[in-house]
Amino acid sequence: MAAQIDSLSTGTDHDGLVRRLIARWRDDPGATYRSWFLWDERLKNFRSIRRGITQVVGEIERGTFGVAYRGSSLETVVHSVAEQRQIFKGADHAFLWKPKLRIPDIYENPDNQRAFGRLLDACSCCDTAEEIIGHIHAIDRLKIKGLGPAVANLLYFLHPTLVPPFNTAIVNGYNALTGANVKLGSWEHFLAMRTGILDLNDRHRDLLSNDLGAIGGLLFDVGSKRYPAPPLDGAEIGDWSTRLEAAREEARTLSKAAQRDGENERTHTEIQAWLRDLGLALGYDVWIAANDRSRSFAGAPLGHGCLERLPDTIATSKGADSIRLIDVLWLERGGDHVAAAFEVEHSTSIYSGIVRMLDLALSGSDLHATAGLFLVAPDAREADVRAQLQRPAFSRVADLDISYLPYGELEKNREAIARFGSGLKAIKAVSSKLA
Repeated sequence: MAAQIDSLSTGTDHDGLVRRLIARWRDDPGATYRSWFLWDERLKNFRSIRRGITQVVGEIERGTFGVAYRGSSLETVVHSVAEQRQIFKGADHAFLWKPKLRIPDIYENPDNQRAFGRLLDACSCCDTAEEIIGHIHAIDRLKIKGLGPAVANLLYFLHPTLVPPFNTAIVNGYNALTGANVKLGSWEHFLAMRTGILDLNDRHRDLLSNDLGAIGGLLFDVGSKRYPAPPLDGAEIGDWSTRLEAAREEARTLSKAAQRDGENERTHTEIQAWLRDLGLALGYDVWIAANDRSRSFAGAPLGHGCLERLPDTIATSKGADSIRLIDVLWLERGGDHVAAAFEVEHSTSIYSGIVRMLDLALSGSDLHATAGLFLVAPDAREADVRAQLQRPAFSRVADLDISYLPYGELEKNREAIARFGSGLKAIKAVSSKLA
């Protein structure tokens, strides 16, 4: 079985064609390598998704998870995964309750629900491929209806170097690139495909990454027919080269979606710059998210004039890894008290931003318990944000001083606040309480 799936009709010539494909794909601004894998927000979301998985496990263990997907902590975290751009689009479909088929059978059957929780918990705690595979075999032996390899999309965020992402397009891309015959819905086929993906990744690691998201993105784009797979037998190479060149030409003009994504990123950076300048004008020390500091805005790095490192009391706190990724922090000048935290949510899920704010508020220091917390987003998103905060996963938000700051109010009032304001009074006056 594994030998059948993993067998590759690949000699040196085919490997050369694959390398040519990867090189073209990496240069395409609309392909998943640049638009998702190198996307700064991707890494910021790992911690929040992991925390969400921990919450799912905890609720299952306590018997408080419930019997429905809608409104559950699982829906919240899977929804966050599904919003990680095109490669995970539709990731929530496998977890949606299908009443006619009564699948996936982890809502009505408490034993199956607990087994699912044990899988997530065990994979969260282990750190070797052998352990993960053992836990997958254990869940597979239970033959839980409707609970298949789509769960790998959660496991990927726990172990991105050990478990590849999974969906129909990735399977199709793997089959096209290798000549395999992987079937959807089978853990056995998934594990065999995983072995083949690791082998393929090892051969082309210098063009890909230890993070299996990169090769997952390649397979996704091939399976989505954005890029043609090279012929396995060496025939029709000329036709393949023509189709590859056509894909390259198409990539030179960004698609409307790619252009829109680019505008979103620029807007996000611009809003961060507004908050940076406003914080400095009000006399605060300002921290820009660690992975955004080097972004260019108005000809200078976004982090110019800001703190180069967080105070030790924050940098050594239990939530430090998450706090350092908050979009903008205002700190009392020369001190270690966070006066305000801002998460800019242009178009993505608010889940990751809320989790980072929770990590700040619950970091174990009274210094940050009174910090003003602000979700900064387009004016039209307020209703959506309020609706999202009604989810059980955000129940602790009610204990926080959190407000909604619309782009329009920030843009209209930021200059006046910078000139005449002091403290947080003015910024709170143009915001609205969320909890």
